[in-house]
Amino acid sequence: MLAFLIRRTFVAAIIIFCAITLLVIMINSVPGDPASILLGPRATPEMKEVLRREMGLDASIPQQVVIFIWNVFQGDLGTDVFSKRPVLDVVMDQLPYTLILISVSMAGAALIGIPLGCYSALHRGSWLDNIVGILSVSAITIPAFVIAIYSVLIFSISLKWLPAIGVGERGDFFDQATHLILPAVSIGLNWVGYLSRFVRSSMLEVLGEQHIRTARAHGLSETKVVFQYALPLAVLPTITIIGIGIGYLLSAAVLTEIVFARPGVGKLLYDSVTQRNFPVVMGTVLITTILFVVTMTLADLVNGIIDPRARDQA
Repeated sequence: MLAFLIRRTFVAAIIIFCAITLLVIMINSVPGDPASILLGPRATPEMKEVLRREMGLDASIPQQVVIFIWNVFQGDLGTDVFSKRPVLDVVMDQLPYTLILISVSMAGAALIGIPLGCYSALHRGSWLDNIVGILSVSAITIPAFVIAIYSVLIFSISLKWLPAIGVGERGDFFDQATHLILPAVSIGLNWVGYLSRFVRSSMLEVLGEQHIRTARAHGLSETKVVFQYALPLAVLPTITIIGIGIGYLLSAAVLTEIVFARPGVGKLLYDSVTQRNFPVVMGTVLITTILFVVTMTLADLVNGIIDPRARDQA
């Protein structure tokens, strides 16, 4: 297990380093001078130079990468150009909103998708299996932002059942929950389809294995065979898929938070890019990358604990 953790930590460090390097390269490739855009046409060359130095854009790309990584190890992600607050504080103020959104979305997708996939596998070829298959593929193919826009038009504007924007009143759990429904459904519906199709395929594969046929040959009830022997093995790979899904939900949250005017790291990233607030862009991307890597590592770790074979293959 220790060797497994060391390998995963090494891979995570490489991913984070590559993300920082690519981000610095892309920021320096953006057309226009960020200092001129931020300060306006009346800014003097001295003012522009001071701002470039504050944003760290006066150094070469390798130097920027080294300086940023060194500052990260010291807990310094830079300073917000506009509010002059530490970037870490700015991002952490918005991160809980996004974490709640993606957690509710993935939990809902798992609670619906996994049972649907199991049912489809146990009733392979039935008309319900065909309907679930059509609905699952349809859910996968529709982009999250399209679901978000139409859900607002239908459930907020036409039917007036659910609120369209914001996160609800602070301290009012019911109000916050109702504000969360449409955004969570918008980014979670795709993963209902993904999980149901994946679990169905995995379940069919497990049901065809030798130990399942042996259990049935010994006269065990179908319920015991399915829930005690087949289902745990079929659901095991889903842990990794859910870990990957967290990363995709982080990217889907960008447009969803914009459509529903919700606070969060997605909207923060969008606003920072449009404002050329590069220190916040760097900090936001770094924290979301770390979150994605940690999620994937935890998913692999859980798989390794449950199934030792996964540790040897990783």
